[in-house]
Amino acid sequence: MKSKLDRAYMTQVLEMLLRTPSPTGYTHHIMQKVELEVSKLGFELSYTNKGCGIVTIPGASSDRVIGISAHVDTLGAMVRSIKENGTLKITSLGGFMMGAIENEYVQIHTRDERVYDGTILTSRPSVHVYEDAREYKRDEANMEVRIDELVNSKKDVQALGIRVGDFISFDPRVQVKENGYVKSRHLDDKASVASLFGLLKWMKEQDIQPFYTIKLFFSNYEEVGHGSSFIPEDITDFIAVDMGALGDDLSGSERDVSICAKDSSGPYDYAMTSKMIEHAEKLEIGYAVDIYPRYGSDASAALRGGRDIRAALIGPGVHASHSMERTHMDAVVNSAALLAAYIQEPVQG
Repeated sequence: MKSKLDRAYMTQVLEMLLRTPSPTGYTHHIMQKVELEVSKLGFELSYTNKGCGIVTIPGASSDRVIGISAHVDTLGAMVRSIKENGTLKITSLGGFMMGAIENEYVQIHTRDERVYDGTILTSRPSVHVYEDAREYKRDEANMEVRIDELVNSKKDVQALGIRVGDFISFDPRVQVKENGYVKSRHLDDKASVASLFGLLKWMKEQDIQPFYTIKLFFSNYEEVGHGSSFIPEDITDFIAVDMGALGDDLSGSERDVSICAKDSSGPYDYAMTSKMIEHAEKLEIGYAVDIYPRYGSDASAALRGGRDIRAALIGPGVHASHSMERTHMDAVVNSAALLAAYIQEPVQG
């Protein structure tokens, strides 16, 4: 099965997604690209009111409907205020360490679609000038954006059309290595979106009809906790595909598909998780089972929203999540392969 999945296509789609700014709340441009790619594969994308995308693939049986989600939104920031010296104070979009974005290049996206470059710095950015530059606390109050324009005052910035509430995206710094590694910001969760496109392309080329009707759900507010607080009413089983966390007390790797047994929302469905493990072992798909106590998913949001669903969580292993992330294309392919196996058989339980 893995050999029939188009690795080069998934790599191409992943790079396109990574290079498209999409901080949570500012995802209309990337959703246009998702819709275009979906249509190229011969499928149709519909939208929810808040802009999530849905692709429906009829199954041989209508007894159940399996939702499979991945999110296109990423970490980012917004303009909180404009300082009198012409720099911007920021407010965070998503949960990241301030140290992870210090010295990062950014783009400021105005409401009238102008884009300006800048850099995130502390307000005491030089050890040659500020005695406490090294110890200066890295928090929102002490971070600012230096704009790459001739600005020296608040009026100068406003003349550019920059306003409070404009979105700020981080330079992803994408690198795709010949050995299969991909390092970039925002692999959470664009690596998983690439897996979903690999699954779609495989279904189209191999003329696969899933056992049950499938609804692919491209979420656009996951980083702020309500990406899939609404999902279509007919979904009975929901698989969130999101990055697998790596590090101390965890067994996954950048080449594995991670299967999460429990996160901050509690344990995932026993039968679904067990079936994922069974498929991975049977097909020799590189995998790991882990627990993420400081993690929530789109499946968590759906469950907390009161949906009567069974839920599972899988995804490609990603190192240094919410910082300078890295994964391997093996993990992206393994995630797609596990999904491909799961959708071809009746569910248990």
